[in-house]
Amino acid sequence: MTDTTGEIKVDGAVSAAKSRSRTSVRNLLILAIVLLGGSLVFLAMVQRKLIYHPVKSAALDPADWGFRPGRCLDVEVEISPGITLHGWHVLPPDHQALDRDEQMLELEAGRPAILFFPGNAGHRGYRADHLRLLSSLQADVFLVDYRGYAENPGAPSEAVLTADARKIWNHMTDELGVPAERIILLGESLGGGVATALASELCSDGVSPGGLFLESTFSSMTETAQFHFPLLPVSLLLADRYPSEKRIESVDCPITMIHGRRDEIVPFPLGERLFAAAPEQSANGVAKSFVELPGVNHNDLLLLAETEYLRAMDSMLRNVRSR
Repeated sequence: MTDTTGEIKVDGAVSAAKSRSRTSVRNLLILAIVLLGGSLVFLAMVQRKLIYHPVKSAALDPADWGFRPGRCLDVEVEISPGITLHGWHVLPPDHQALDRDEQMLELEAGRPAILFFPGNAGHRGYRADHLRLLSSLQADVFLVDYRGYAENPGAPSEAVLTADARKIWNHMTDELGVPAERIILLGESLGGGVATALASELCSDGVSPGGLFLESTFSSMTETAQFHFPLLPVSLLLADRYPSEKRIESVDCPITMIHGRRDEIVPFPLGERLFAAAPEQSANGVAKSFVELPGVNHNDLLLLAETEYLRAMDSMLRNVRSR
C-alpha cells in the first residue's frame, strides 16, 4: 500500500513480524524452562536410584560364595522392631565356628576386627573375595548389608545408612563384646561416606575406633555428583550429601586412605581433598597415611594393587595389635 506521495507503507507489516518473533522467542523460552524444570523435578525424584544400586536376594548362603562351613557366619542386627539387617562375620583362614558359643570364643581371642561398609552396588556376596582377603590378615571381618540390599527390608538413604551404622557398631561392641579400640572401620567408595560419618560421631562422643581405612572414597557426594552432572545445580537438588570433608575433621583415630590415580567414578582429586581435611595425626600420635595407586581405576583396585592394599591395611592392623 502507498500513500499520496507514493511511499510504501511497511510499518504495520514490520511491527506484526516483530510481534510474531517476540512471541516465538517467548514460547521457546517457556518451553525450555518447562523442560528444564521437569528434568530437575525428575532428577530430584529419582536421584537415590542413581546413587544406590542394590541387588536383592531372598537369602545368602555362604557356601554359594565359596566359604567352607564355619568360616563365614550369619549376623543379624535388629535395628528397630520389625527391621533386622543381615550380614556376615568372616573368620581368618583355618578358623571355624559352628555355633554362637564357638563364635564368641573366636571373638574372645582378641584379634582385630574390621567393620566393612561397602560401595553402592550389589550385596555382600559380591565381596566374598574381598572379605576373604581381609580376613587373611588374621582379622575378623564383618559386613552387614544396607537396607534394601540382599534380604534386608527398607530403602537406602544417607540418614538411615548412617543411623544403622551406629546400631551395627553397638551390636559389635555391646552384643559381641568387641572392644572399640580393636575395630577398624573400612569404607569402600560410598561406604567411605558411611564409615566417616560413624567415625566422626564416635570420636565426638569420646569413643575412638582402632582406625578409619578409606578406599576410593570422596570428599562429599555433592562434589562427586557435580563431576558427573556438571550442567545441573546438584548442590540445590541432592538429598544425600555425605559431607565427609567436614566430618573427618573430628576423627581422632588413625586414618589411612588408598585411591587409584585413574579413578573415573570418584576422581582422585576428591580423595586428595578429603585427605587434606583429615587431622595430621591421631590422638595417640599415628600420622595419617595416603596410598596413591598410579594406573588404577575405581573397580580394579584389588585386581591391580592387591599387594599395596594388603600392606596398607596390615600397617593399620599392627597399630591396633600394639595397643
